[in-house]
Amino acid sequence: MAIASVHCGADDGASAGEPGSSSGSSSGGTSSGGTSSGGGSSSSGGPVVIPPTDPTTGPAPGNPNGTASVPADAQPEDISAPTTVVGTGTPASCTSAAFVAAVAKGGVITFSCGPDPVTIELDETAKIVNDTGPSIVIDGGGKITLSGRGQRRILYQNTCDEAQKYTTSHCQDQDHPRLSIQNLTFVDGSSKGDTTEGGGGGAVFVRGGRVKIIGSRFFHNVCNDVGPDVGGAAVRVLSQSENKPVYVVQSTFGGSEALGNVCSNGGGLSSIGVSYTVINSLFSHNRAIGTGANPAREGTPGGGSGGAIYNDGNTFTLTLDGTLIEDNHAKEGGGAIFFVSNDESGSLVIRNSVLRRNPNEGFSTPGYPGIFVIAKEDPTVEGSTIEP
Repeated sequence: MAIASVHCGADDGASAGEPGSSSGSSSGGTSSGGTSSGGGSSSSGGPVVIPPTDPTTGPAPGNPNGTASVPADAQPEDISAPTTVVGTGTPASCTSAAFVAAVAKGGVITFSCGPDPVTIELDETAKIVNDTGPSIVIDGGGKITLSGRGQRRILYQNTCDEAQKYTTSHCQDQDHPRLSIQNLTFVDGSSKGDTTEGGGGGAVFVRGGRVKIIGSRFFHNVCNDVGPDVGGAAVRVLSQSENKPVYVVQSTFGGSEALGNVCSNGGGLSSIGVSYTVINSLFSHNRAIGTGANPAREGTPGGGSGGAIYNDGNTFTLTLDGTLIEDNHAKEGGGAIFFVSNDESGSLVIRNSVLRRNPNEGFSTPGYPGIFVIAKEDPTVEGSTIEP
């Protein structure tokens, strides 16, 4: 099946890291997939140009063997009456400018880009404006890939960013915007060099409101290479309304060495004090490449934990159900999962899932290969396989 790549418009330019230690949290195109880390600058001072990632080389969204039930709150949102349709039926009409404007407008966003899959190469980050909801739905119908071109984050929501409008007096805990990311592919996102809110979130960054991710894929996204708490090459979330979980359903992170997501910590998902419920999803070939863990060992920049998932904070949960996590890697701790509840009030639950071949060069919790956990109690493991 052919894929059109569209590029239009002008370019725009702390946790417990080792066993027994703890600390507080922070403040928060279409050719074959390239293997460059993306982002950054070349020796001549210009942006690094990476080969565009070909989404057709990646697996379908989700764990094909995942059969866990999906709660009502995690179901796809209705898109039968879109607020904005990006495009007029051709690939050329599906531009970066059209998508960015649609996101800023809010509401329900769908696409009309022709019969074949299309990659929209973004010239700027698409940003949610906080008073355009309360619900914002972006649904790619399984045909749309959004590319950061190795130069920028792809999608941004932050209720505590004045530039995106304050809508309450308590931005860190409000029930809107409620963002639903559905049936999309995110490639070549990069938040390298961005330290706002602690950085991270190479493809998607969310603070405040709610977010859920359904039927989507994340390939070759990156964030900063080092740092004790920065994370989430694919997705970084800080604060959710009433501490409700972020649902990640039938989605894929990585899939091959060329498609894996790479960051200092948490190649796939990262959060501070935020709960995730991950259902029928796949994580493979994601990497945490920082050095020195958290808190950073003397003489190191820190990081390197949670090859697939990095969770830190106090009271939060991580629940996996029907999920496959394999062939991820951490330079320091938790080749699959780094889960540290600093006050030991959080919980890790693994149901009907398989975790295997997730090495870490530093540390893991005895009896749980690929996992480093500090929590209220030992992980709850039901109907699951956890192997070296």
